[in-house]
Amino acid sequence: MDLGLKGRTVIVTGGSGGIGRHLVRRFEDEGADVISTHHGNGDGFTFDLGDDPAALIDTALSRTGRIDVLVNNAVRWGSAVPRPDALFETVPDDEWLGVVRDNIEGAIRLSRAVAPHLRAQRWGRLVHISSGLAVDGAAGSEYYGAAKAALHGFSRSVAYGLGGSGDILSNVVMIGLTRTERNAFIVDGAGPAPNPAGRWLDAEEVAAPVVFLSSAANTGITGQIIPVM
Repeated sequence: MDLGLKGRTVIVTGGSGGIGRHLVRRFEDEGADVISTHHGNGDGFTFDLGDDPAALIDTALSRTGRIDVLVNNAVRWGSAVPRPDALFETVPDDEWLGVVRDNIEGAIRLSRAVAPHLRAQRWGRLVHISSGLAVDGAAGSEYYGAAKAALHGFSRSVAYGLGGSGDILSNVVMIGLTRTERNAFIVDGAGPAPNPAGRWLDAEEVAAPVVFLSSAANTGITGQIIPVM
């Protein structure tokens, strides 16, 4: 199937590892021009979720003259990583505020920055990567889960806000525990997956539906939360 991504410019945040790396490869295989960001430890454009996105947008425009797709894939755990044995109310303010603000405000800032370009060409795709923790919850993930749940509401309203300006779609892909190069030993030790297939998905399998939702082949799915887990 031709996904209609050839020659389109795609921004993928957090594209240097894990699921992001597979997203970049799949987009490139489809002939897209990919601007991949990393947080100081990979190839591509150095970008932190707390940064002003102006330089990233300028880089994309100077390279190709257009922006077609934004995949908000990067996450920030900071030092407030899931700690099931810790009391959520004891996490220092600077830690939990950073996790909440960067994970939701970072996605919002980038979406706001690309929106005028999508409106101008009357075509675009936003895909926001979320987590099953947003709906299932888990001790130790209170702040990360809160940020991702907020992302769901943002994407739904953005789908309405941009939908009247052309073929512009916004969706969330909500993933569960996924096997990547870095965490295979964790996934393999987690036992059977709680899904009908009874197995954990790998990063390549998760990347595929994200690329489809980002493509011209997706003509009507918007404002949705798509579980891939």
